[in-house]
Amino acid sequence: MKASEMLKVKGDILYTVTPDTTIINAVNVMEEKDIGSLVVMEAGEVAGMLTFREVIKAIHSNGGSLGAGTVRQYMVKNPLTVSPDTEVNEIRRAMLEKHVRYLPVVNNKILLGVISFYDVAKAVLDAQSFENQMLKAYIRDWPAEQEG
Repeated sequence: MKASEMLKVKGDILYTVTPDTTIINAVNVMEEKDIGSLVVMEAGEVAGMLTFREVIKAIHSNGGSLGAGTVRQYMVKNPLTVSPDTEVNEIRRAMLEKHVRYLPVVNNKILLGVISFYDVAKAVLDAQSFENQMLKAYIRDWPAEQEG
């Protein structure tokens, strides 16, 4: 399964902010939309990612509060991205090796969506379930041996 196929199943709703958005406003969007990440866009391109990990760092660096800073101060700059043709196993490997839970899917600098660790886990489980069903159907329909 490719990133583009996972995005089709997931849907095409994207939540983005600019680097100059206040961290408080960004966190409010994340809470209201029940999402774990926001893509940071600047001049029409992906400039960064803000995830709950960066929010925790912001709280820590501000002595227990979010503070009045902007997303630019806390975002991951120039995040790892994947193309629509990237296979799920490559996405899974990249997430594990780079310790990221969200990967923007970009085609020619255009943001198409975000693949989360949850999306990868669901895609793998769905593929394994389908394969399991096919194998069970094959075994059920196994031809009887001819006696001769």
